Amino acid sequence: MNRRGGLFYAQLAFSLVVCAFLIVPVLLSIVAGLTVNYQVGVSSGLTLRWVLEVWNGYRDTMFLSIGIALACLCTTLLLGVPAAYVLAKRQSRLTRVFEELLVMPVAIPGLATALALIATYGAVRGFRASWLFILVGHVLFTLPFMVRSVLAVMLAIDLKTLEEGAASLGAGFRRRFFDIVLPNCRSGIVAGSLMVLTLSIGEFNMTWLLHTPLNKTLPVGLADAYASLRFEIGSAYTLVFFIMIVPLLLAMQRRASDDAHQSQEGR
Repeated sequence: MNRRGGLFYAQLAFSLVVCAFLIVPVLLSIVAGLTVNYQVGVSSGLTLRWVLEVWNGYRDTMFLSIGIALACLCTTLLLGVPAAYVLAKRQSRLTRVFEELLVMPVAIPGLATALALIATYGAVRGFRASWLFILVGHVLFTLPFMVRSVLAVMLAIDLKTLEEGAASLGAGFRRRFFDIVLPNCRSGIVAGSLMVLTLSIGEFNMTWLLHTPLNKTLPVGLADAYASLRFEIGSAYTLVFFIMIVPLLLAMQRRASDDAHQSQEGR
């Protein structure tokens, strides 16, 4: 029988404390969104009234956030995957400098990036008030995560050898890219897509300056709910946010695990 020492139980206890520190506040916030009166507590009864008020008053922000996140994902895929391919094929000092410059929007505070966008494009008629203005900011913020995820996989699969083998069999560039490169870096694409979607849906700092009263995203609406309405409504908004984001996270993580498993079986 395998005996576990004191170190194991100490590590287990530490892990449980950390999990409780992270999860308990979220659970309490969710419970607050389902109680009749937060000040009284659960004894006041449970209700879906606040969730329905959030849905009736803020569902536009939810649909807008989902639409921007999906548009951001499509844009980062179209820009990030080819960029990662070029960086993987042309490893040099210049490409490394470009890669570091690509990460700058992540290092710079979101408010500073938003101010730069407003100063540069804020005077363009119609663009400032459009959701496309928010999309540009989200793409700038999330693109490095897509590039880094795909690039890491491309550098690990010996891309040059795979392409040379396909070229020797008569495959042109288009066929090599879509039939060889993309399937072999699918795990990086899925991981990058997961980060892009979650970061776009939850992005607040940059969006706070870029949004207009007609283009509020979900995090901005959440901040407004906590600041100007009852605490129960803000908590219900948090519950709706989790209902939206958690299934998406689980589905994409499951897809990434399946891709990794299939990759190991292929080897």
